[in-house]
Amino acid sequence: MPGKHLLEVCAYNTDSCIIAQKVGAGRIELCAGAAVGGTTPSADTIREVKEKVTIPVYAMIRPRGGDFLYSDAEISTMLRDIDTCWQLGCEGIVTGVQLPDGNIDASLLTRLVERAYPMKVTCHRVFDRCPDPFKALEDIISAGCERILTSGQKDRAIEATQLLAQLIEAAAGRIIIMPGSGVRAANISRLVTETGAREYHTSALIQGDVADEEELQKIMQLLHSS
Repeated sequence: MPGKHLLEVCAYNTDSCIIAQKVGAGRIELCAGAAVGGTTPSADTIREVKEKVTIPVYAMIRPRGGDFLYSDAEISTMLRDIDTCWQLGCEGIVTGVQLPDGNIDASLLTRLVERAYPMKVTCHRVFDRCPDPFKALEDIISAGCERILTSGQKDRAIEATQLLAQLIEAAAGRIIIMPGSGVRAANISRLVTETGAREYHTSALIQGDVADEEELQKIMQLLHSS
């Protein structure tokens, strides 16, 4: 039935957000810093995007590229940025934090989730760096996140459909597992069949830093027919 699957588009600019809404995407992950896998967008960018689109916008909260171990000063910046996202009308944020041993920093993640409330929180692909994905799953659930963005700890989600399906089963409805990384029209039908996920994440970047409208349309058509 139409509408049972949702596509989230990772957008690095307002043009991509407009395209995402046009093709029927259900949500935007708004980022800066494409070269380092996404960082916190500026307040001006968030403000402009919120003026242009009506679908939910989740802003990345990541003060820099690199690892996910943050100093006290960086944590303070993250908390202030969360406040800014709320003030500008974001529906959610996307973030993640690790301990030196590689596990999720559940205490700090809980603090970020509580600061974000009533915005929702997606835990990003820091999950894919964790040594035990099932422990990480429980830690993220305990912190109060709404979903996990994951490639199944592989470079591309299509390479990890078995683990993704296992994570969805283990989550048992307590949290949304959203496959992302390398999600394209060429593999979306297989991802749906092999994982059973209801939400999917793509940037649909073919050339440059603007989402490819044709590629997004193809993905949406395939999701609707799945």
